[in-house]
Amino acid sequence: MTSTRVQPFEDVAPALVDVAMGRTPADLVIRGARWVNVHSGEIVPGTDIAVKAGRFAYCGPDASHAIGEDTSVVEADGRYVVPGLCDAHMHVESGMVTVTEFARAVIPHGTTSMFIDPHEIANVLGLPGVRLMHDEAMAQPVNVFVQMPSCVPSAPGLEEAGAAITPDDVAEAMTWPNIVGLGEVMNFPGVAANDATMVGAIAATRKAGKTVGGHYASPDLGRAFHGYVAGGPQDDHEGTRMEDAVARVRQGMKAMLRLGSAWYDVATQVRAITELGLDSRNFVLCTDDCHSGTLVREGHMDRVVRHAIGQGLKPITAIQMASLNTAEHFGLAREIGSVTPGRRADFLLVSDLAALTIDAVYAGGQLLAEAGRLVADLPAYDYPDSAKNTVKLGKTLAASDFEIAAPAGVNAATVRVIGVVENQAPTKALTAELAVSDGLVEPDEAQGVAQIALVERHRGTGGVVNGFVSGFGYRGPMAMASTVAHDSHHMIVVGTDREEMARAANRLGEVGGGVVFFAGGEEKALIEMPIAGLMSAERCEVVADKADRLIEAMREAGCTLNNAYMQHSLLALVVIPSLRISDKGIVDVDRFEVVDLFVS
Repeated sequence: MTSTRVQPFEDVAPALVDVAMGRTPADLVIRGARWVNVHSGEIVPGTDIAVKAGRFAYCGPDASHAIGEDTSVVEADGRYVVPGLCDAHMHVESGMVTVTEFARAVIPHGTTSMFIDPHEIANVLGLPGVRLMHDEAMAQPVNVFVQMPSCVPSAPGLEEAGAAITPDDVAEAMTWPNIVGLGEVMNFPGVAANDATMVGAIAATRKAGKTVGGHYASPDLGRAFHGYVAGGPQDDHEGTRMEDAVARVRQGMKAMLRLGSAWYDVATQVRAITELGLDSRNFVLCTDDCHSGTLVREGHMDRVVRHAIGQGLKPITAIQMASLNTAEHFGLAREIGSVTPGRRADFLLVSDLAALTIDAVYAGGQLLAEAGRLVADLPAYDYPDSAKNTVKLGKTLAASDFEIAAPAGVNAATVRVIGVVENQAPTKALTAELAVSDGLVEPDEAQGVAQIALVERHRGTGGVVNGFVSGFGYRGPMAMASTVAHDSHHMIVVGTDREEMARAANRLGEVGGGVVFFAGGEEKALIEMPIAGLMSAERCEVVADKADRLIEAMREAGCTLNNAYMQHSLLALVVIPSLRISDKGIVDVDRFEVVDLFVS
């Protein structure tokens, strides 16, 4: 695998041998460490680690033979040397920032390898957008591997995205130097039905000898699940129950357990290890989606590992699940995932293993962060104009665009309602009886039912689809709009007042995308995301501060959900049950069909 910061193993192997033999001095030696060995599952005290040309050359009891006049020597004083942490599945765009700014935020938290699926930008800009993020990823001082998006749009026939990815696009991407596999295959009914696009994309990936990412977002573990597994996906991060993890592992998949900003799926599934005794080497940790506030305030993969330890895993087991297990899954165990000779020298100095207190972060043998602060220089990465100005509304929206006409002659209407589930990606398919005023169906604060709208923003059609959502708890006149709307990334507007909804939508049209919150006729919070309407060009800390203001505005309007913004952003994700909204209408994901808003 190509790296811009570490030379290929075959080019430096003789130098590594010379260091191990004492013929050549190392560039760096860590002395007196406790070696967290994820291969043997043990902690080896009194270990010295020698690094040459960005790779480990020696791991043993005494590296004094590798110390020369110019060797940098770091005294570990009994601290742990831990492999750099790997995030097995994630979307940079969910952090609201670019790859560079994401790396800047997570490096101090010990993340040295990320496996990113840029299907958010792919839904807006197609293959050229993926290439932009691929190239930015290669410019980082840590490993940012890319999985080629597989499902753009995620569910053909149920939504229209801003672009489409074809099997030919996938085949082309497999020739790029930093592509490690196919991103999550979300069209699970398509795989089970042998859809030609899915079959072609998976075949192109397998022919290239790379990994096929999975996404089976259904509780049905019957024939449909078995058909999906038979189609080729090799992992899955959509499990929420212990039986989901068990089923994946028994079928030869890797169960990816995620802890993101709003997805808390580790605790239930890790019981497959702690209670049932399943082999932990077939489990992997990931984040999937983390927004900037979580990264800055709480952490990244260090947060996930601590959480897994808190659920009863031994520290070394949790670390394996965030290092070696990930590397092996993607066929990269000879490059990353452990502190062993020949691998890239990505490691952490940790003073408390159970608490994962990270004192220093190294990647390619270079010190990148110390005491929780980045010490390396990461130059800003500039995106071209072609990646901006992507929000095309086609007109100035008015309150009338958000009106929902009731069936003729009724005083109340029974409607389908998208029910948000706190800390989980799936929604509930609910119904509610709502009042009709002047022929229009109204949201109901007492029932907790707000209005939701999807505004087409890729082609400027002026199209608006309206529906209802519950679970946010908003009170008083308000509206929140976002052009981050997985996966097709139109604009989602949730509100209790049609005038406010129009204001919010038009404001995002003015700034080129992002998230905005209006209440009482005033703009309470705004996060500008001009890059594809998905990412900010600002520092992660700045975006996190703006996100804090957004969360506060939501709370002031009555929303008490944990990370409600993440819930908002998934309301159009038509590949996760049960009820969603798209530019085609209200979607019953359990049946994979568009349904009428009104229940007869």
